[in-house]
Amino acid sequence: MSKSATDVPHPPIPRPALLAGLAIAIGGAVLFSTKAIVAKLLYRYQLDAVTVIAFRMLFSVPVFAAIALWQMRTQPALSVKDRWRLVFLGLIGYYVSSMFDFLGLQYISVGLERLILFLTPTFVLLFTAFFLKRHISRTEWLSLAVAYCGIVLVFWHDLHSGMKAVVLGSSLVLGSAISYAIYLIQSGELVRRIGSVRLVSYAMCVASAACIGQYFLLRPVAGLVQPAAVYGLSLLNGIFCTILPVFMTMLAVQRIGAATASQAGMVGPVSTLFLGALVLGEPITVIQLAGTALVMTGIYMLSTKKS
Repeated sequence: MSKSATDVPHPPIPRPALLAGLAIAIGGAVLFSTKAIVAKLLYRYQLDAVTVIAFRMLFSVPVFAAIALWQMRTQPALSVKDRWRLVFLGLIGYYVSSMFDFLGLQYISVGLERLILFLTPTFVLLFTAFFLKRHISRTEWLSLAVAYCGIVLVFWHDLHSGMKAVVLGSSLVLGSAISYAIYLIQSGELVRRIGSVRLVSYAMCVASAACIGQYFLLRPVAGLVQPAAVYGLSLLNGIFCTILPVFMTMLAVQRIGAATASQAGMVGPVSTLFLGALVLGEPITVIQLAGTALVMTGIYMLSTKKS
């Protein structure tokens, strides 16, 4: 009886290639986590989430549009069904998820925001268990319990800053994590057929059109005139916190595999916690560190189980 492809052991990754892949994965995680820091800085200029995300997309969409056009010219045309699926994925994965995230950041700390978003793999697991009837092992249940205990600890700690604000902000960011989990589940089969570069570039173009269109529906055109610092931070948000981490993560997955790349990405919540203290002056307490450690332990257990 022949072995399946999943039974054949993968050749070991050479150490230099492994270190390079880890560096890329860590860099991408840190850059992506910095998005919350930049958003908080932009809010100091009396901008709202609709405006911040519109500026983010305005600076990032030219790159994604160029890649999408290149993919359209070099790849076979998509079916009508796949086009509609891409529209849905772009809206749920990058528009709805981003809007909930940026709205939530108006009310909670960047440390709590990053930890809630870090629970996305647990939502993927729960959704596949309840809707796709996938069995959850004891180890996976334990990893979920550990991770959610960490979130509860940090959430309870942050309540002293204003209960209504923390509950509202956490609920919005939780909606962002759930939306992105739906995107991950729904995109699995499509990404295998058309490739990650094509899917991400198309989906980001859809999300950019929604975010920019939303701005012009809800805000005056005059609101695009802002101080130079807003443009600088928005450029940073669009290029270094959106475009680069997206492609760095894909490159890291190609080099070292999804499991190792996801484990390297666990540096994200830690970097956000310390960057929030350094740049925004948000305090770091023992309870926050303990909660962060619990969440990271739970996600690590889940990622090693999946690998």
